Amino acid sequence: MPLSNTKEVQAMQLPIQKLRPFENHPFQVKDDDEMNQLVWSVLTQGVLTPLVVRPLENDEYEVISGHRRLRACQKAGIETVPALIYALDRYAAAIALVDSNLHREKILPSEKAFAYKLKRDALNHQGKTSPQVGEKLLTVEKIGLDGGDSKNQVLRYIRLTELIPQILSMVDAGKIALTPAVELSYLTGQEQQDLLETMESEDCTPSLSQAIQMKKLSQSGELNMDKIFEILREPKANQQEKISFRVEDLRKFFPKSYSAARIQERILKLLEADCRKRQLSRGER
Repeated sequence: MPLSNTKEVQAMQLPIQKLRPFENHPFQVKDDDEMNQLVWSVLTQGVLTPLVVRPLENDEYEVISGHRRLRACQKAGIETVPALIYALDRYAAAIALVDSNLHREKILPSEKAFAYKLKRDALNHQGKTSPQVGEKLLTVEKIGLDGGDSKNQVLRYIRLTELIPQILSMVDAGKIALTPAVELSYLTGQEQQDLLETMESEDCTPSLSQAIQMKKLSQSGELNMDKIFEILREPKANQQEKISFRVEDLRKFFPKSYSAARIQERILKLLEADCRKRQLSRGER
């Protein structure tokens, strides 16, 4: 339900201590450089956009939109903030929270995964769907339409919520792609823990085909640590042999002022010159 369609709204200055983050909201609030910039902004310009909240019991309020602004105000020592108060129940508030955050410039796969799940569960509770599969899929299609994803993509993201936190963090970091991550989500918690330990010891992550192998073995009850190790040790279809050097081992051959990028550029030029020299030498024979 869009907040613009809600008539019951009240604008007030609210004390920070009466505000509570939305319980289990899916969007991360980090104390990073962007947060420091936001702290500086609220200190110098104030809170330009009011927080959106809903009333709770005991004269407290739950934040629907504005968790980063709330954190910035807490860090800045600001005691009151402008807020728009909407009389919403938990499920309508959950839908509004997701809709107000999904179109941010930066959003992690884990955030989108739990956001889609939160909205689906809220819509289901509101009676927007029945137990019939067809109508549930219509709900997923609506979520995708609102979020800019297809029905199948929404379902893929929701599957990510079945991953253990450590593997989900690897998806956020780009170490594991979305599609193989979806396949891995079908592994049991213990199987995922075994996979995590093997990935860490072998310093590798599964390809899509390897993730599918693990899923099939898991479903047949045959997946164990040894099988995971064997699968991860298999050469990947697109795997290419690599040669690597530590920069520290190369610096003795170059001036101290050279950066790593300049060292790499110089090595390539020397190799190209050597290649041309050998080609000319062969041509003279």
